[in-house]
Amino acid sequence: MLRSLHIENYALIQQTDICFSQGFIAITGETGAGKSIILGALGLLTGQRADTQVLGEPDKKCIVEAEFDISGLQLQNLFTENDIDYDDVLLLRREILPSGKSRAFANDSPVQLPFLKTLGAHLLDIHSQHATLLLGDRSFQAELLDTMAHSCIADYQQAYRHYCACRKQLEDLTALDAKNRKEADFLQFQFDELQQARLQVDEQADLEQESQLLQNTETIKETLLAVNQLCDSEEDSTLARLNTAKSQLQHIASYHSDIQTLAERLDSALIDLKDIVSEINQLDSHLAYNPQRLEEVNGRLDLIYKLQKKHGVNTIEALLNLQEDLERQLNSFNNIEAQIQQAMQEVDKAYSQMQTLAEQLTAQRQQAARQLQEQIAPTLDQLGMSEAQLKISISPAADFGPTGHDTIQALFNANKGGTFRELSKVASGGEMSRLMLAVKSMITAQQLLPTIIFDEIDSGVSGNISLAVGKIMQQMAQHMQVIAITHLPQIASRAQQHLKVYKQVEASRTISHLKELDNAERITEIATMLSSDNPTASALQTAKELMK
Repeated sequence: MLRSLHIENYALIQQTDICFSQGFIAITGETGAGKSIILGALGLLTGQRADTQVLGEPDKKCIVEAEFDISGLQLQNLFTENDIDYDDVLLLRREILPSGKSRAFANDSPVQLPFLKTLGAHLLDIHSQHATLLLGDRSFQAELLDTMAHSCIADYQQAYRHYCACRKQLEDLTALDAKNRKEADFLQFQFDELQQARLQVDEQADLEQESQLLQNTETIKETLLAVNQLCDSEEDSTLARLNTAKSQLQHIASYHSDIQTLAERLDSALIDLKDIVSEINQLDSHLAYNPQRLEEVNGRLDLIYKLQKKHGVNTIEALLNLQEDLERQLNSFNNIEAQIQQAMQEVDKAYSQMQTLAEQLTAQRQQAARQLQEQIAPTLDQLGMSEAQLKISISPAADFGPTGHDTIQALFNANKGGTFRELSKVASGGEMSRLMLAVKSMITAQQLLPTIIFDEIDSGVSGNISLAVGKIMQQMAQHMQVIAITHLPQIASRAQQHLKVYKQVEASRTISHLKELDNAERITEIATMLSSDNPTASALQTAKELMK
């Protein structure tokens, strides 16, 4: 619950401090006195954005600080997740600087606005006249039923998000597959061309060498023949001369050891030369001009050069790397088909889970709708709407959505024998206010929310109905702290604590003040609300009766 509020330099409020009691609290004051300013200040503490327009004095910062009792709200995990110290007494502080910058603190730890919004949803339910219009909004109607039913909406929404994610993945894979199919034929052609070439890593050098050999076969054979003749074919050939030289050295070898060595070396040279001549003969016998083979080799080289030029590379190794890369791409295209099949299975599974939860959610809402229709009737009777009926229609939606597979519509019939029509189109402002109060009174005991603030929800009601409104708020205050900003004395008289907002002109500036009234001041204030600024004795007596 809200225990205290400090406001400094906010709009018309220069500075005020107020403590709040448990139970039912009424805030009254003349129109324009600044009652709604309090809501704006609390809004800052629950994460609403603000700018320098809220500064009463533009050169000074605005400070709004509130103390809450949060024991029993089970918020420890929220504080732990955000690395903030937890205490059963929570101090929230918001500062708006003249520069326009904003700072927020929870238990003296700096926090961001999203945290304040999350936290604020657990602390306050601020219900303004504008919020009354939400009763005609179908999203609010669904939320209302979910609250009453303690439904599986959270589980459904998780399943819905998972289904959407699975479907998005399938759509992305399908789009990628369509794109790949356009590329696949071209890539397959390139891969097939390289694969059919059957390239070998060292092939190019060998072919180039063989081509060169085949192109020069005749020249090579002529040269080998000439060398052979020089070495062995004539009487004065190299072999013959070396044999003669060797014989002469051997005749004189016995005279000197070095001559013997030279003779031996010359004999070795003769052996090498004979071996060379033999290899020349063999090489010559194996060499033959082969135009067909030359054509084959040159054709193969032409293919290699063509592929290298086409793909902008200079080696067969680069072509083979490209071939492997193309194969990987083609395999990945094939893998996408498998991924699509798996994604389709995931979508079907996610859809089934979502559908099951949606059916469960629908059943829970239907039960809550029946409960709402039955339980709201006595409260409407209490509020002077004895013949009025509220009916919640639940029908299948065209498709699944974030809130389920239901089309929810609140129908209203104000008169006996009348026709049910859409609530937002037939209920008056006063009827809408009383309906919303009746609904709020039903769900307060079910929600773990310590404080609800009504901002003139009594609009459009008066007389005995306003007494009933006050009584209902008093009943709600048994479960939670209820703060009502009201202009009706019948409601204010029911409160356990009465605060008055008033404004004064001070030093040529209008200042709003917030004051807690004692019993005598309450009687005067209620009497003033009944009659005028100078209440009559009759009004004072009526105020006393209302207070009783």
